[in-house]
Parts: sequence; structure tokens; C-alpha cells
Amino acid sequence: MIKVLFICHGNICRSAMAEYVMKDLVKKAHREDEFEIASAATSSEELGNPMYPPARSKLAEHGISGSGHTARRMRANDYDDYDMLIGMDSENLYYMKRLWGDDPEGKFSLMMQYVGYEPGKELPPMDSVREVSDPWYTRDFEATWQDVYGGCTGLLKML
Repeated sequence: MIKVLFICHGNICRSAMAEYVMKDLVKKAHREDEFEIASAATSSEELGNPMYPPARSKLAEHGISGSGHTARRMRANDYDDYDMLIGMDSENLYYMKRLWGDDPEGKFSLMMQYVGYEPGKELPPMDSVREVSDPWYTRDFEATWQDVYGGCTGLLKML
């Protein structure tokens, strides 16, 4: 079983969208029994809150339900419990390193590294990719959808 944890600041927009998009892609590929997929926040600001309504609406436009999501913060044991810890931006990566150290097992990556992935290709280095568009500030949930969908599609191809 491959265990994937998506991480963003509040776990109500980007990482939550990534969790549900990835679950949908895995389901459509008939591979649900191969994956455990979740998401978490680096901050405690939104703990216990549902997915942000515009993010949930954007998923619904694509036939994906975001209902039932509850924001949670990343935990110390997540490093041991998950195989992949995927941040949405460099600030998320900073807080991942603060909690878990310098990633001795090579589990850290950024979502945008997977966009456009094709089998046989190497992932670009983390410092060479842009960040997932943050709709909390931009209000552009379509751009975030494109980033998340592209990243999840590439991730599934890689796995």
C-alpha cells in the first residue's frame, strides 16, 4: 500500500483538493486498494473546519465530492506513517522540515514536480518548480484545480 499525505497551510483548499482529486483518480483507475490518501495542514488556524466552500464547489464541477473533509494538522508520526509527504509550496516544505527534519528517507516532494510526468522521466528538482496557486489569496480556484489535477495525474502515472 502506498500512503500519500498532501500538505498545505490550512488544509481547507489546496491539500484537501489534492486529497479528493487523487482519491477520485485512483478510484477511476480501479486501484483504491493500493493507496491510502490523506491531507493535513502546517498550521492550526483551520483545525476541524470543512473544506472551503469555493474549493468544494470547484471539485463538484468535476464530479468530485469534498464533503466529509475535516482539516487536521500534520503530526509527528506522519513521517513514519506515510510514504510520500507532498507540499503545495516552499513554505509548507519549510514547516515539514521543522517538524520532521531533513527528510532522511526522501519522502518530501512538491506537488508541481509531478505535473507533466511521463514514465521514464526524472522529477524536476524541488527548487525548479513553481508553487500550487493559492486560491485563498488569488480567489482563482480554476488555476488551483489545474495545478492540483495536473500534479495528481502525474503522480498517479509515476506510481
